[in-house]
Amino acid sequence: MKKAVYILMVTMLVAACNSSNRIEQTSELKSEMKSVEIKRVTNTQLVYSANEWGKKIAQITEKSLQKELEKDPAKGKQLCGALDQIPVVAALQKEYGVKIELLGASDLNNSKLDPKERELLGAYLYSAKNKANAGDNLQRLGDTLMVYNAPVATESLVCKSCADNPDQPFAVWRLLFNKKDIIRKLDAKQLKK
Repeated sequence: MKKAVYILMVTMLVAACNSSNRIEQTSELKSEMKSVEIKRVTNTQLVYSANEWGKKIAQITEKSLQKELEKDPAKGKQLCGALDQIPVVAALQKEYGVKIELLGASDLNNSKLDPKERELLGAYLYSAKNKANAGDNLQRLGDTLMVYNAPVATESLVCKSCADNPDQPFAVWRLLFNKKDIIRKLDAKQLKK
């Protein structure tokens, strides 16, 4: 009887000390501590990081959307309006704390956009109509937000599938960053370099 109680106690002790769960929690705790670490971030570093991430995220998102459109062209408009249905895009939004949207000519009248954004969208539309090249753009929106815009090439499948007007294909990526999320994601050791 004593032997059975002893074996039961040892089994309970081993089960209570689940080391694999502790190891997983340790790495999660380490990454959480790293994200709340006090960092000194200059404005230049903030803008540079948002710009680099914007380029990378826009490219990955466009490739992912294009791949989905090639798989099922009938779902084109639906995917263009709900990009978070694409797993890669949803993962990017979660990882970087960014809101990803694809804007078109109809968004020139979208009251949810900042006036500065609508003005920039008008400039992108003008460039598209005149077949001029327009570059990417990063703008501040108030004290806490930054918006990265990147025009989509008019001959691309994404632009043709998602455009409001098929005669004048036009689309622009809109990536909305919160400064707090950018700072939280930055690595303090890389900032010192």
